[in-house]
Amino acid sequence: MDDIQVVESKPLLVDRELPGLREAVQQLVTKEHDVETPHGRIHCTMKGMPKGDRPVILTFHDIGLNYKTCWDTLFSHEDMQEIMQHFAVCHVDAPGQQEGANTFSTGYEYPSMDQVSETLPLVLKHFGLKSVIGMGTGAGAYILTRFALDYPNMAEGLLLININPCAEGWMDWAAHKITGWAQAMPDMIITHLFGKEEIQNNHDLIATYRHHITNDMNQFNLHHFVKSYNSRRDLEIERPIPGGPVMARTLKCPSLLVVGDSSPAVEAVVECNTKLDPTKTTLLKMADCGGMPQVDQPAKLTEAFKYFIQGMGYMPAASMTRLVRSRTASGSSVASFDGNRSRSHTNEGRSRSHTSEMHRGRSHTDMDVTANSNVDQAALKSTEVSC
Repeated sequence: MDDIQVVESKPLLVDRELPGLREAVQQLVTKEHDVETPHGRIHCTMKGMPKGDRPVILTFHDIGLNYKTCWDTLFSHEDMQEIMQHFAVCHVDAPGQQEGANTFSTGYEYPSMDQVSETLPLVLKHFGLKSVIGMGTGAGAYILTRFALDYPNMAEGLLLININPCAEGWMDWAAHKITGWAQAMPDMIITHLFGKEEIQNNHDLIATYRHHITNDMNQFNLHHFVKSYNSRRDLEIERPIPGGPVMARTLKCPSLLVVGDSSPAVEAVVECNTKLDPTKTTLLKMADCGGMPQVDQPAKLTEAFKYFIQGMGYMPAASMTRLVRSRTASGSSVASFDGNRSRSHTNEGRSRSHTSEMHRGRSHTDMDVTANSNVDQAALKSTEVSC
């Protein structure tokens, strides 16, 4: 009995003497859950402990991936650890895409993209969450956008990589049908995930993901997920026009659109940017980056995400990343969304309201902000960033 009392008392002493250790221990807590929904069982992995009313970061992967192969590189990066001390992370796997998933029974009807998005409120309810900051890529970005459109109060912000808001056109459908006759599904997915330059030059990366798609994914289940994504509906979003209809269907939360400069999704992401509210949206084009920025450029993506979170009013005193330090050393400044003011990068202790806008850096080697010369123009065009 005495031994038990000693063991139980140790965390209390640690909490008093080393306050930061408790958060570090909580961060190591990982629990897997299967959430029952009308559209099937959703596999979720919660890392860390939700902190009061603070939102949880909720991720959703692309076709051909699961949460590990999609996000492990990013969330294992040293610069992401500071963010994870402030937020728990809930990784969501699409039905049947998680590691070791059982094969769907014959006759199983895979949910549509709309129906998959409708499972997310039940995921939040399962964990007792009020809201999330979504992080999705490809199919996952589409699902999170649909979720945020239908449940705006549950989405505080979105980081969307390779988002395509449009339904697959008949030419795309025909191209998939024709290439499908000659190509195996793994090759079709590779051309979705990576650009031509990557496929031709980065043989190790492509071989790694082709091996994963072929050997680690349940092929029957994957076929259903791919078919569901290729059958998606248009999101039917439209950019609000000053003085126009108040009920324009668009995202109400801050959104950061991300795409690599050699990604196959560049055109789709740029088109999505033209349909969103420019006062709440930023388009980030990452230089020397392909179809998976979270794998190719995790440090830059983490930096952008940190600024995005700060713009929502969280982590006001977060430490600068190495990229920001390099810009500070060169005497660079930060340009805001409205394009009519700038602030020094050294002012890292600033506090921002939930409606404040994220600030960007400018340098010759890192991040260039395209800001309009007057406020009226800025109201009609969202910020475009290259890094």
